Amino acid sequence: MYVTWVEVVVKEAYIDAFIKACELNHLASVQENGNRRFDVLQDAQNPSEFRLYEAYQTKEDAMAHKNTPHYLQWRETVADMMAVPRQGRNYKGLFPR
Repeated sequence: MYVTWVEVVVKEAYIDAFIKACELNHLASVQENGNRRFDVLQDAQNPSEFRLYEAYQTKEDAMAHKNTPHYLQWRETVADMMAVPRQGRNYKGLFPR
């Protein structure tokens, strides 16, 4: 698996709008070819901090996600909601296979 862990800090006034935008992106992303997981997590102690856990079968599947209409819409919608630029790291998923 090819996994991306994205850290996002959202301006407090935009938390609900960010969650809605992420829900729409999530619902479409889990339908993509090669998608294994697309989790949106909100920090229990700091509600303005989010983590996105994106797992795809291959790196190519993950890269294709970046060109989908729903991802491009999400990226545009949430751009001004972020307190700082989002940070992503890539991982090689070992288990489950």
